[in-house]
Amino acid sequence: MGKYTINEFIKQTKQDERESEYFELETPRILEVNLTDFVWAKMGSMISYAGQIKFEREKVLEHGVGMMFKKALTGEGTSLMKATGNGRLYLADQGKKITIFDLNNESITVNGNDLLAFEPTIEWDIKLMKKVAGMMSGGLFNVTLKGKGKVAITTHFEPLTLLVHPGEPVVTDPNATVAWSGHLTPEFRTDISIKTFFGRGSGESIQMEFSGEGFVIIQPFEEVYMAGNGSS
Repeated sequence: MGKYTINEFIKQTKQDERESEYFELETPRILEVNLTDFVWAKMGSMISYAGQIKFEREKVLEHGVGMMFKKALTGEGTSLMKATGNGRLYLADQGKKITIFDLNNESITVNGNDLLAFEPTIEWDIKLMKKVAGMMSGGLFNVTLKGKGKVAITTHFEPLTLLVHPGEPVVTDPNATVAWSGHLTPEFRTDISIKTFFGRGSGESIQMEFSGEGFVIIQPFEEVYMAGNGSS
């Protein structure tokens, strides 16, 4: 920002007090939730709120025994909090850019570390990428969301969407891959030539290949995933 008087700064950066959408972007990196019931959000993403809102860590059996075991496998990176009540809730995640999707009986799969919040009307399921678990520290997990409602995801800087066409697979770096069409299932492969060139520890030696028809969202940043954590 430039040079402001205090009043000019307040006018330029103050919150929008008009309530309309359930999810609204107050800034490109701050999500406002106009809460009247409850919302699921990434643990630790609350930066401010106004009103009567109660925060609870996701209970072990909140989503059934099956989900409990999946969460035990994927670690703390999948942890959600439940915000209940009436008021305005502000969410953010490490200054990452926020994108809101309005699903209309559609599905999208999101890297677990890049999921910020979603409406309670959305159905979701955690999936651990088993084939890559032994290749990367802590493996990689994703969350498939479907139904009708809003979903907020985050990216480092501006996202780029790559279109996948039949017979024209798209290959991405797992650490830079944010989300993809819910019906697509990526295959993992190891590029021996790149591994040899960069050394066996190189992340570029592991690749995700998407085939079929759909889209893949990537970011110009490689997040490093650690066991039992989201990213470092």
